[in-house]
Amino acid sequence: MTEPTLQTTPSQTVGPFFAHGLDWADGAFVVPEGTPGAVWVTGRVLDGAGVPVPDAVVETWQADPDGRFDHPDDPRGAVRREGFRGFGRSATDPEGRWGVLTVKPGALPVSEGGQEAPHLNVSVFCRGMLVRLVTRIYFPDEAANAADPVLLALTAPERATLVAAHTGDGYHFDVHLQGERETVFFDL
Repeated sequence: MTEPTLQTTPSQTVGPFFAHGLDWADGAFVVPEGTPGAVWVTGRVLDGAGVPVPDAVVETWQADPDGRFDHPDDPRGAVRREGFRGFGRSATDPEGRWGVLTVKPGALPVSEGGQEAPHLNVSVFCRGMLVRLVTRIYFPDEAANAADPVLLALTAPERATLVAAHTGDGYHFDVHLQGERETVFFDL
C-alpha cells in the first residue's frame, strides 16, 4: 500500500462577501435626511500604496448630541432621539468612497472625571483581514480635543490621523490601512 500524497490547501482571502452579507440599504443614515444639524461624514479607504479599496465596509457607532448612546447599557440611561440610531454602515464604492449622514455627537464622561471629545467610533472590514480594524474620527473644531485622554496618549502625527477635515457640508476622513499615512488603529 502506498502512502497518500498530501497537498497544500490553497490560500484564500477572506471575502469579499460584504456586498452579500453586510449591505444595508439605509445603513448610511444614522439620522434621517432633513434632521436639524445633520452633516455628512465622508472619506475613502486606501491601501498602503494609496490605492482605493473598492470592497470595504465602514461602520460607525456614536453618542447623540447630548453624549448618550442609543443603548440600554448607557450608564446615564439611554436617550432615544427620534430617528437617531447611533449606528451607520457604508460600503465603499469603486473609488473607495464611503459616507454616513449623522449629527455631531456630544462629549462623553470618563470614569476619572474628565471627558472624551466628541468622536465617532469606527470599524473597518475589508478583504484579506480576519478581524476588523478599529479607530476613531474626531472633529477639527473641538476645543475638547486638547484634553481627550485618547488623543493625549498619541504623538502629534498620530493624532493628526484621527481628526477629520471640515468640508462645506460636513467632514472628510480617509482611512489609510497601511503606509506612511497609516491611520491609528486600536487593539480591542
